[in-house]
Amino acid sequence: MAIIKSNGYGHGMLWAAQSLVEADGFGVEGVEQALTLREAGITKPITLLEGFFEPAELAPIAKHKLWSAIHNEEQLRILEGARLDQPISVWIKLDTGMHRLGFAADKFAAVRERLKALPGIAEVRAMTHFSCSDDPKSPSTVAQIQRFDAQVKSSGMETSLANSAGILSFPASHQAWVRPGIMLYGGAPLIGSPAVAANLKPVMTLQSALISIKHCKKGDRIGYGEDYICPDDMIIGVAALGYGDGYPRRMPVGSPVLVNGKRAVVVGRVSMDMLTIDVSSQPDVKVGAPVVFWGEGLPADDVAARAGTISYELFCQLTARVPRVTV
Repeated sequence: MAIIKSNGYGHGMLWAAQSLVEADGFGVEGVEQALTLREAGITKPITLLEGFFEPAELAPIAKHKLWSAIHNEEQLRILEGARLDQPISVWIKLDTGMHRLGFAADKFAAVRERLKALPGIAEVRAMTHFSCSDDPKSPSTVAQIQRFDAQVKSSGMETSLANSAGILSFPASHQAWVRPGIMLYGGAPLIGSPAVAANLKPVMTLQSALISIKHCKKGDRIGYGEDYICPDDMIIGVAALGYGDGYPRRMPVGSPVLVNGKRAVVVGRVSMDMLTIDVSSQPDVKVGAPVVFWGEGLPADDVAARAGTISYELFCQLTARVPRVTV
């Protein structure tokens, strides 16, 4: 089950679905996203990872043969009171330790029996989600697998436990379905382990170009707030990208970029539509020089670490005005 929620982790949900031709199914956040995929001709199973939010969503779920997570008593009561034209398939989501969504693991048998008694329910599967699988040394994931298996393994149902980190580090979580997310896009799922260690390659390269070259003197102040003071005479390139595109405003001075394929660093504050880069090491740099902010040659995980975040956030916060170009 390829996870393509949050607009395919910022890459484009429909493009991701059309590209991941070997996936057995897809996971999205809600009905709206699933219907967009169906309208585009995607016929594979689509799971609503957060389930349905109101009774009115059950009709399109049934009509378009969507699979829904069921994670709380209110959803269960809605299903018990529904009259559906055709049955739907569901995932019982169990809380095995994350304490976000899901029924307590020891409620599994009772929830399963209530669902199986309903004429509006077709197939019933079971899933859980890991809280600490990005840390292979944490005992939490093994404990979650054990709690899940203790309740579900003997049921003979199809199950799903493994996210990207689980796939890489916890073979016992590789059950009927696995749910790769960030690894599909070349991001590192494991703490302290670069993506390349798992043979993961970046899918996205965020690129713009220099639109201006400024020759600044020692002591010149650059950008909003005049925060950055040139320590020497410097060549400053202005790139056409900013927080209006999703590049974090909080990126600190010294954050890496590639100009003409060579390392350079951000200086001054990131503006809405522009940012400034120290290109003093390239005295012949020209307007139009390509600037890579992450991607091939500059891992998004490294860039994210400079901003105190993760590559997931960098990808997901890219705005609609950034064109997605397939190369």
